Amino acid sequence: MLTLNNLKSPKGANRNTKRIGRGQGSGWGTQAGKGHKGQKARSGGGVMLGFEGGQMPIYRRLPKRGFSNAPFKTEYAIVTLDQIASKFSEGEVSRESLVKAGLLNGKNKRLPIKILTKGEFNTALTFVNISKFSKSAQELVEKAGGKIETREEK
Repeated sequence: MLTLNNLKSPKGANRNTKRIGRGQGSGWGTQAGKGHKGQKARSGGGVMLGFEGGQMPIYRRLPKRGFSNAPFKTEYAIVTLDQIASKFSEGEVSRESLVKAGLLNGKNKRLPIKILTKGEFNTALTFVNISKFSKSAQELVEKAGGKIETREEK
């Protein structure tokens, strides 16, 4: 039986730290793995990322122009209709109900929600305060007898 007095970590879980520069007998004495002299052998030595030995670095040689919309894009929490159909049989589908059902977690709880089509959907549900629907998802919801409402959030 496993008890506190006979607990043991698995083989290889704990290793001794490599103590560099602690004498010849250790195998890491003399230059301590830093080679002979030079900038990288010095304390605090080394070059910055992208340094090319004084040559003009590539990030400065390449032209920089144009515009990227990436910092301004809107990210959505994606929920599919088959996921909703598996968790809901009637009632309202809102952010709170999706979180309670376990379909939204982590940062998706805060993001705007987008509903996409996947699989079959024939449940008459009311969707409240959902940011976006794909066209096919909207058609399927209406075909199933459901409603899409947008109310003011308090």
